[in-house]
This record gives sequence, C-alpha cells and structure tokens, in this order.
Amino acid sequence: MRVLVLALIGVISAGLARAEGEKAGAFDYYVLSLSWSPTWCALEGDARKSPQCDADADFGWVMHGLWPQYHRGWPSFCPTIERAPSRAMTRDMADIMGTSGLAWYQWNKHGVCSGLSAQDYYALSREAYGSITRPDVFRKLDRAVKLPASVVEEAFLKANPQLEPDMITITCKSGRIQEARICLSKSLEPVPCGRDVVKDCTAKDALFEPIR
Repeated sequence: MRVLVLALIGVISAGLARAEGEKAGAFDYYVLSLSWSPTWCALEGDARKSPQCDADADFGWVMHGLWPQYHRGWPSFCPTIERAPSRAMTRDMADIMGTSGLAWYQWNKHGVCSGLSAQDYYALSREAYGSITRPDVFRKLDRAVKLPASVVEEAFLKANPQLEPDMITITCKSGRIQEARICLSKSLEPVPCGRDVVKDCTAKDALFEPIR
C-alpha cells in the first residue's frame, strides 16, 4: 500500500509539473487585462512604494497583461527560444503598464507563451491596449464612489461598440473594482470569452476610487 501511495504521489506531482511549460504559440485567444491603478495601489502598490502609485503618476486603467488563453485554461511559463527583453524594452512599456517590473513579469509568465519575440509581444500588447477605449467618465471622478460592477461594464460597452457583453468581464477584489478583462483573437478582434475567464463581479456597491 505504501508503494502504491508513493506511486500515486509521483503521478500527481508529474501532472502538476506539466501544468506549466506548454508549447509556445499554441493557444486559442488573448485576454487583455486592464487594471484600475488606484485599486492596485490601495491593496498592494502603496505597501511596495511602487512609482506607479506616486501622486504625479496619473494612472487610471493600466495594462496588467496580454494573456494567451485556451478555450479552457491557459498556458504559462512556456519554454521559448526567444531572448529575454532588455531593460530598455521593459522600461518603455511603463507608460501603459505602470512599471518596468510588471512588463518583465508579464513577458516571463505570459509573453513567452505567445510564440512571439519580446519586441513583437510588447508591440502587440501596446496595439491591444490602444484598440480598447477606456471610458472618460472614470478619469473625471473627483471622489470615491460605490457602484454596481455592471455600471463599469456598461461604460466599456458604450465606449467600444465592437464589444458584446460576452466579450468582457469586470472583476472585483476586496470590495473594490479591480480589472476589466477583454477577450481578443490572435489578430486582436473581439471574441467571446471562455467560461473560466468570465468572472463577473456581482457586487452592487463596489468601491471605485478616483485617479490620484
């Protein structure tokens, strides 16, 4: 029995090891994740003293990442023959990602699964970010408000007529509006999201803080 248990543990461990490291470029679509910077700063960034949270940073919706996605599940940390991005490349992404550190992490976890070079992945990420209009109304807030998460989704749908409700999901964290996640094809056309991406926040009074 002990031998059988150890064998099962070995099989399970091997399966877990294969949960990462899938083949680069073999995925179905992308998820563009836009993070509301004031929420990230309140929950994590301030404690890290991140420059993204400086008073003069003026960040609203920043690009958390462009994530290769399967119809069910997602790849990460894929083996790649592509060279890692230079410091200059990650630094140049900070204007839409908040920090160069995030740009590096996103390449290391997700970009390597795109099948693209770091330069091309960052260029595609910037194109994806530019393809979605971030609603102006959120930049005009001068005080914190509580609102249904559905209001944020409706604002994105109104600002982006090419999107359908099943192509976007709004997430919350710790009672705050966290992210808008939009599903895009490999050519960056909006597509329906898979079931494991749709995690619509159902909060009716989610906190939404203004840009600092």
